Amino acid sequence: MRSRRSAVGRGGLAAAVMVGALAGVHALRKAGRRVLHTGRPDEYRDEDFALFDRDPASTVRTRDGVRLAVRTLGDENAVVTVVFVHGFCNSMESFHFQRRDLPGRWGPGVRLVFFDQRGHGRSGTPPEGSCTIGRLGRDLGAVVEKVAPTGPVVLVGHSLGGMTVLAAASRLPELFANRVTAVALISTTAAEVTSMGVTQLLRNPAVDGFRLLTHLAPALVQAGRTTARHIITPLLHVTSFHGQVSPALSRFTTRMIDRTPIDTIVQFLDSLRLHDESAALPALAGTPTLVISGGNDLVIPFGHARVLAEALPCSELVRIRDAAHMPHLQYPDQVNDALDGLLVRAGIFDEDMRLRLGS
Repeated sequence: MRSRRSAVGRGGLAAAVMVGALAGVHALRKAGRRVLHTGRPDEYRDEDFALFDRDPASTVRTRDGVRLAVRTLGDENAVVTVVFVHGFCNSMESFHFQRRDLPGRWGPGVRLVFFDQRGHGRSGTPPEGSCTIGRLGRDLGAVVEKVAPTGPVVLVGHSLGGMTVLAAASRLPELFANRVTAVALISTTAAEVTSMGVTQLLRNPAVDGFRLLTHLAPALVQAGRTTARHIITPLLHVTSFHGQVSPALSRFTTRMIDRTPIDTIVQFLDSLRLHDESAALPALAGTPTLVISGGNDLVIPFGHARVLAEALPCSELVRIRDAAHMPHLQYPDQVNDALDGLLVRAGIFDEDMRLRLGS
């Protein structure tokens, strides 16, 4: 009887939490509507956002058995491999414009590798308690070992993906000393997540209620998955872009966020609050590094990108004034230009973008 009464109590509390959480949704959705591009032709109305579906697919198994979905573009014998690591509640598709444009810029001498981090996109469900940034760093090492076992490597990480790159640097020093030629860190930080804008966003009553609800009644959350999306999606989407944006791009981004499993969201929210990869910075001291940040990023404000760049002697700091947390989607040309510059500084290309490395 006590067990039944306890279950009923948890269910009632869970329902109350859901009602309370929904109270914060209206303001978030209203804020999210401000980023929509209205009154002008949609520049991405006819954009093919399914490019990755046609690229060769493979999987990499992590140490704890999670299958990571991988897509590659280019010859296995290319001179250099560039690995892209996406952010929280995103997937490899967040690098759509890099996948679309960089092969034409860089040519066949550069191979591109994209993968979905554990619990995201098409990758497998991670074991309970394994959604940590340290584990992500080792996952990145597994991808490089399997897909690009030899030759120079460039790592490009966005947000959580940048934290993944830093986690790999502190845990896999030989890889970075011997093979990592350059690093790009987009909208990310080495530490102090609790002191920046993301913490205030995560304290929103909608997110607090959702987190509590998941622990109290996970079955109810799964049954009400659509409702849960309406709690989390507006918060994540409103921080992605600043100003007007193509409706097609907005829908593409929202669908990508929507596909992230609920338990992945909750586990990584806890991990982000504990994030500190400052120990990785000495491992990058001699590596050409690019730090990109949006001037209107509410998740990881520009000031933290400046601190990160100042700690890396071989870094270049690029501020995209009108961007928010997703500059590689909203301002892809500026991000791609900066990546070109990184590969020039790393000696992979000359200033005319002719391949130098290996020639």
